[in-house]
Amino acid sequence: MILPDGYSDVPAGKIAAVVTHLEMTELPVIPSDPPGAWTLRRVETPGLDWYRDLYRRVGEEWLWFSRTQMADAELAAIIQAPRVEVYALEYDGRAEGLLELDFRDAGQCEIGFFGVTTKLIGSGAGRWLMNRALELAWSRPIARLWVHTCTFDHPSALGFYQRAGFRSFRRQVEVADDPRLDGRAPRDAARHVPVIE
Repeated sequence: MILPDGYSDVPAGKIAAVVTHLEMTELPVIPSDPPGAWTLRRVETPGLDWYRDLYRRVGEEWLWFSRTQMADAELAAIIQAPRVEVYALEYDGRAEGLLELDFRDAGQCEIGFFGVTTKLIGSGAGRWLMNRALELAWSRPIARLWVHTCTFDHPSALGFYQRAGFRSFRRQVEVADDPRLDGRAPRDAARHVPVIE
């Protein structure tokens, strides 16, 4: 369906975001790492409670909600799949960043989830984590690496991905139930997105 030009109503209780899909078809020049005491740990078989906690701490402010509504078996089938790799950026002995690389489609890799907790935003940890993501993804025989972001995300997210070497190739509008209204997200999450009941 093609949306008409102009304004389109979003029903009460719903949220709407513009989603931008980005890709790269070759490894770009990876910039120097910013200084910081971060480490990366692959989590071979992520526990569901561990994963949901990190997912929430990284993404709650940006209305990440898709994984919070999944049943245990559905979530485990994704994050514990043989061709999906989950990594934690660790700082001060605690997981403070999430990187999920999905190699399930032959010849390509999707960055399923990427981000750091609020306390690390602006510290260089995101750039460091992206450097690791690029190295890991392109160490495989892929022809394409892709990711998506949306207007709920940090205002610098789109520019961050573009500076990393990604090019936009598609935009979509996503409409969903507002997770703050049914308890999947705290009522005060994502203050930049108004709640309309």
